[in-house]
Amino acid sequence: MLRFIVRRLLWLMPTLLALSFLLFAWLRSLPGGPSTALLGDKATPERVAALDRTLGLDQPLLLQYLRFLGRILTGDFGASLSSSQLVITELSDAFPATIELSLAALIFAVGLGVPLGYLAARRQGSFFDNATIIGTLVGVSIPVFFLGFMGQKLFASGLGWLPVSGRFTAGLDHTKITGFLTVDAILTREWDVLGDSLSHLMLPAIVLGTIPLAVIVRITRAAVLDVVNEDYVRTAEAKGLHARTVRGRHIMRNALLPVSTTIGLQTGLLLAGAVLTEKVFAWGGLGSLLAEGINRRDYPRLQALILVAATVYVLVNLLVDVSYAIIDPRVRVR
Repeated sequence: MLRFIVRRLLWLMPTLLALSFLLFAWLRSLPGGPSTALLGDKATPERVAALDRTLGLDQPLLLQYLRFLGRILTGDFGASLSSSQLVITELSDAFPATIELSLAALIFAVGLGVPLGYLAARRQGSFFDNATIIGTLVGVSIPVFFLGFMGQKLFASGLGWLPVSGRFTAGLDHTKITGFLTVDAILTREWDVLGDSLSHLMLPAIVLGTIPLAVIVRITRAAVLDVVNEDYVRTAEAKGLHARTVRGRHIMRNALLPVSTTIGLQTGLLLAGAVLTEKVFAWGGLGSLLAEGINRRDYPRLQALILVAATVYVLVNLLVDVSYAIIDPRVRVR
């Protein structure tokens, strides 16, 4: 198992290196450039050329990339063109917010999606199964931003059950340790902060997790239907094994391979969906930084955000590979 993980980790290095080069080259190919964005209305050709020389942007692309690579290896992503703050500082402030929201959405999607998919498959053709299929189609079809506005209108503004936006109530004192509000509240035993942060987290997490929930339900249902008719399942049932043993060891263990792939892909897509969700709920995470960076052509911020998102996506795929090896030991020797 350790050899399998090490082999996958070694593959991460060239993957991330290639991603960083493609990202660097792509951003440099966009119209305008960092110098034009910095100068704004004063961007005459002479001033742009002078600033390019100052920033080293007139040098060969490969040399620029090597300098960029050397800086990011030390955690230096430069300063944001929008706020003049160090990009690493912006990331450290916004990263916990996005991860907390994405993990909450993933827990909601997986915790509800896998059991619903299993029950729908075991009751194939029933009213519950048909209702689940219709519900997942609706869940996939509704845009995230529309669902967010509807949730705010109904549960926040209408019923008043949940806060409208933000991560916590304005003016609430809380101790910052890790940046994750729920984790910090538990560590410091600030239970009022924990309750407040969870109430703010609930609605955006449900909104963000709706599409992954629908996809996971459908994939789980299809995977279970493929497995329940296999000979080894019928043999296990004929031998009189306990239903829990048949369900856990013979059905779900074999059905979890495609489900694990789907969960990994949906985890990566959560980062993309977080952009819209964070804008709707004024969440203040990486999605908000990314939207502002695109509008203002903030190249240092965009480089860092896209590279971080790509790194997270690659690491999630590593976890999916590891889950394969845990679920099916035959994968380790391939």
